[in-house]
Amino acid sequence: MTTVAELRIGDAAAALGIEAHVLRHWESVGLLIPQRSPSGHRNYDEQTLAQARMIRVLQRAGLSLDQIRRLAAGGRDDRLALIDAKRAEVREQLALLRATDRFLEHLAACRHRIIAECPDCAQFTARDRVFARSRTTRPPV
Repeated sequence: MTTVAELRIGDAAAALGIEAHVLRHWESVGLLIPQRSPSGHRNYDEQTLAQARMIRVLQRAGLSLDQIRRLAAGGRDDRLALIDAKRAEVREQLALLRATDRFLEHLAACRHRIIAECPDCAQFTARDRVFARSRTTRPPV
């Protein structure tokens, strides 16, 4: 019988609010290493559950599983470099969202029937370097 401190994969998945196959995947890519019972069943203790919660938080922060693995495996300098790169990516995304908001605000007030006839609309991307940069995609960090 399992205790509260040791959950089988289905119970652990339910406690985390995810599907069991997600935990298996995280295990297959080396992010989680649950203990095994003598019969081979996965047992999730509180530490493994905490690691799974951290993976979910990092995913919500926009990190890929590969980035999470590198974050966990790297030394301090590697972790800081990865975090700095991700923060730069987030700042770029925020700048794009702000530019998009300004453009949409203008569009809502624009009185031209055709956007191309509006000098402000036509020049918006030329004026806003963030908008112009957003046309090219960058690979994720």
